[in-house]
Amino acid sequence: MAGHSKWANIQHRKGRQDEKRGKVWTRVIREIMVAARQGGGDPGMNPRLRLAIEKCKAANMPADTIKRNIDKATGALEGVSYEEIRYEGYGIGGAAIIVDTMTDNRVRTVAEVRHAFSKYGGNLGTEGSVAFQFKHCGQLIFAPGTSEDQMMEAALDAGADDVITGEDGSIEVLTPPTEFEAVKNALEKVGFKAEVAEVTMRAGTPIELTGDDAARMQKLLDVIEDLDDVQEVYHNAELDA
Repeated sequence: MAGHSKWANIQHRKGRQDEKRGKVWTRVIREIMVAARQGGGDPGMNPRLRLAIEKCKAANMPADTIKRNIDKATGALEGVSYEEIRYEGYGIGGAAIIVDTMTDNRVRTVAEVRHAFSKYGGNLGTEGSVAFQFKHCGQLIFAPGTSEDQMMEAALDAGADDVITGEDGSIEVLTPPTEFEAVKNALEKVGFKAEVAEVTMRAGTPIELTGDDAARMQKLLDVIEDLDDVQEVYHNAELDA
């Protein structure tokens, strides 16, 4: 994202996510089940599961609900088995889109994703068609007004890859995916609480969209995000909010 509008875009995205809180439990439960099935049900030995549990707690999910779904995933209780599938495609103006899904029916999922792309002005691509434009990394974003010098020192000491200051004063800390949790915890210990903290697919070069193009792109993203099997949507569009 361009520096001048990074913070505005982040707040816009968070606002839209808050509007969709009804779907949050479904998505974090799936994330817990896949994480537990792949890496075991002990959060102390499974970093992905620890992050999933954090998301559940942030969504105010009761501890017994979290435990029950971990037990389902590890075979202690009967449950549905989900698989992860990633789709790649293009949105308005050639913007790159990655769609991560968890599904118990891949035929249904690909049909729904393809329909969303084609109906709202996008095109579903092939595997690898846009992924090269993104970097898999840990990302922590801090509000404008955060001390750049103090953040730089603390983040790099904790093992971050890079610290980027936007023109709007927001600060972005990038980490290797494996070091995300350690860097996040280290920064919180010295008083830096991120507004956004996640392991993500970070877009490289953004495509700026304004006016009708921005509105059409937002509609396409909303439709994709509203699909039941969709977990995360990443894109390189910078929208004129």
